[in-house]
Amino acid sequence: MEKSRDVWTISYLLNWTINYFKSKGIESARLDAEVLLSHVLGQKRIYLYVHFDEPMEAKELAKFREYVTKRARHIPVAYILGQREFMGLDFKVTKDTLIPRPDTEILVENTIAKVNENFGDKQSYDIVDIGTGSGAIILSLLKNLPKAKGFTVDISANAVAVAKENAQNLQVDDRCEFFVGDLFEPVKDKVFDVIVSNPPYIPQKDIETLEIDVKDYEPLSALTDNKDGLSFYQRLFAQGMKYLKDGGFLAVEIGIYQAELVKQMAIDNGWQNIEIIKDYAGIDRVVLAWKQN
Repeated sequence: MEKSRDVWTISYLLNWTINYFKSKGIESARLDAEVLLSHVLGQKRIYLYVHFDEPMEAKELAKFREYVTKRARHIPVAYILGQREFMGLDFKVTKDTLIPRPDTEILVENTIAKVNENFGDKQSYDIVDIGTGSGAIILSLLKNLPKAKGFTVDISANAVAVAKENAQNLQVDDRCEFFVGDLFEPVKDKVFDVIVSNPPYIPQKDIETLEIDVKDYEPLSALTDNKDGLSFYQRLFAQGMKYLKDGGFLAVEIGIYQAELVKQMAIDNGWQNIEIIKDYAGIDRVVLAWKQN
């Protein structure tokens, strides 16, 4: 950034940053520049275009310069700001948690619909989120399902700490319990109405093909099983039935080309009424399976 320039208007700064990000190979250059600048100013993105000729203050420029330097190194915007929006809610994220993606909203939306359709008459129901990370899935469910009680499990104590903080910020911590451990081990004495999970499903061989933003910064243990990307599904469908009440269901997010393989795992382990649900781009995104009544 040109330190010698006397006056930086919002418009000039935005255009300069967009071009700089593009030169660094950042595909979402305009969006990232707008998000970072609007955050520095404490305003919505539309403000940048209504006040395009407004000069920046020295303190604002210094903070923005810090953000731009980090983004140019391909540090994800969510980690720079320490937050990410998901299901219309703000979640704290750190290097210990996967950044919530819009694709995962498909899992949440369909879980809400199935719960309302099948458990609407119940006084309460229990949902466990395996591999909770920031808590985006389970906490979004609790915000939308006032009769639900949540249970979260993650192998990372640091991730669980972030999920706890998010639960407090979203004011659902009174309906959520947090556990550190592997899969069902910390909740092996419990049974649930619903199991949800967005497990590490990227095959280890594909990690090097990911964007720098992802492979160099997001926790690898939340991205891949260091195998073929399918091992967690196998464990979830093999073990999950005994942690579900009769008539309950298990819903998982899946990666591209995994739908039929995951469906077959469910069939092989005795699950019923298995559905494959597509995302808004028409890609298979969720597999949902029921435990028979």
